[in-house]
Amino acid sequence: MNKKQLLQQINRKKSYLCIGLDSDISKIPPHLLKYKNPILEFNKQIIDATHDVCVAYKPNLAFYEIYGAKGWETLEKTITHIPENIFKIADAKRGDIGNTSTMYAQAFLENMPFDAITIAPYMGEDSITPFLKIKNKWVIVLGLTSNKGAQDFQFLKANKKPIFQHVIEKSMQYGTTENMMFVVGATKEAFFKDIRVFCPDHFLLVPGVGAQGGDLQKLSKYGMNKEVGLLVNATRSIIYASNGKDFAEKAREEAMRLQTEMKTYLKLYR
Repeated sequence: MNKKQLLQQINRKKSYLCIGLDSDISKIPPHLLKYKNPILEFNKQIIDATHDVCVAYKPNLAFYEIYGAKGWETLEKTITHIPENIFKIADAKRGDIGNTSTMYAQAFLENMPFDAITIAPYMGEDSITPFLKIKNKWVIVLGLTSNKGAQDFQFLKANKKPIFQHVIEKSMQYGTTENMMFVVGATKEAFFKDIRVFCPDHFLLVPGVGAQGGDLQKLSKYGMNKEVGLLVNATRSIIYASNGKDFAEKAREEAMRLQTEMKTYLKLYR
């Protein structure tokens, strides 16, 4: 999916919502355990209930890799169940030297129907650029994350600038606004205004809204640009909105609540 197609979805749905599919068998409704593949059934019902109010889905690969070959099968069937016009993100956080990155790129962006992959940029240019060679696909670079450990490295200063700023600025030299995004955690909303000074035009993937407590209004106000430039991810607050037989209905209600709020911010801040 190219940038124009993504923007069309955002404008049509009045939404920049991404839903994480971090499906944990210990947390899904117990009545689904009777199915041959409970996680797949859970994912399919979540997708069916929410695909008209979100623009992206983001499965975290660890939740599938844990089950080996069956998990990969579940992942592929989940991705193929998502409508074609919705942005699909492989939350893989891969990062390795060039030839290995080339293999990762082919695995997720050519051999599987993902539109984007998250990557860890610690190894530099040759761990990023192989992913950028595939047309109409996206690299989503970890920039400023919302976890506690972000303080360990990302805020260290070099030449009077935090490391996360160096990472974003340097990575921008490798890609364009047409094929590169950055992860910026929703709980870091105070930094969105500063980030938009040196990274004004790229899309930001923003996890941490919902259960993690990110402020959608603030991050929208300070993070949105003239083309929206945001994909805001919510996971637990949507997919685990209920543990009963009404889980898909409750997931839709939470997704619609966020979409309604986003519709307001699109009018206010774009």
